[in-house]
Amino acid sequence: MRVLVVEDEASLRDGIVDLLRGDGHDVVAVGDGIAGVEAGLRDPFDLVVLDLMLPRLDGMEVCRRLRAARPGTPILMLTARGSEDDKVRGLMEGADDYVTKPFSARELLARVRVLGRRAPGGESLDEVQLEGATIDLARMVVVRGEGRVALTPREVGIVRWLYRHQDRVVSRAELLEQVFGQRGDLQTRAVDMAIAVLRKKVEPDPQRPTVIISVKGAGYAWRLAR
Repeated sequence: MRVLVVEDEASLRDGIVDLLRGDGHDVVAVGDGIAGVEAGLRDPFDLVVLDLMLPRLDGMEVCRRLRAARPGTPILMLTARGSEDDKVRGLMEGADDYVTKPFSARELLARVRVLGRRAPGGESLDEVQLEGATIDLARMVVVRGEGRVALTPREVGIVRWLYRHQDRVVSRAELLEQVFGQRGDLQTRAVDMAIAVLRKKVEPDPQRPTVIISVKGAGYAWRLAR
C-alpha cells in the first residue's frame, strides 16, 4: 500500500516509517497537520496514519479535511489520550480506527493490514435499501432525500457483515474479528462506539434504532426485531 504518516515526534515517525517499509509499503511521512493535509490532497494514498496532537493543525481537523476530500481512504488515528470521548470524537470525524500510545509494532501492523483489506470479502453487495434512504456501499454514502453522508471503510464493513448475516445475532467478538481485525474480548467497547457513530448516519432516529438492533447480552442484528 501507499501510506501517508502524519506524526510530529521525529523518533516515532521514523520508527513507523521503518516498520511500514519493512512490511512492504510505500511510505510518505510529514511532521505537522498542514503538511499532512497538503500531502493527502495532492496525492492519493491507500491509508493515512494520523497523530491526534499535531502542530499547526490538530489531527481532528486534518481527519475532517481529508475525509471530506477523499472519503474512501482509511484513516488510522494515533493518540496518547485514552478517554472514550476522544476516541468517539475521532470516529465521528471520520477515523476508521485508533491506536493509543504506547503501542506495539505488532498491534500497529495488524491495524494497518486490516484497514488495507477494507471490507470483508465475499459476494458483491453495492446497495442496501432502507425506508426513506439508500446505503450506497460502492460509493460509501448514505443517501436520504437530497442529503448525503459519507461512510468510512470500517462502517461499510460493519453494514456488509450485519446485512449478510441478518438471519441471526452477530456478537461483538465476531465484529471485532471479522471487521476490525482484532482478536479477543478486550475491546468490545470499540464496537459499541463504532455502532453508535454508524447509527447517526443510517438510522432515522438514532435514539430509537430500527436498522441496527441491539440484542442485550448477545450483540447486534440487522433489523432482526422487525
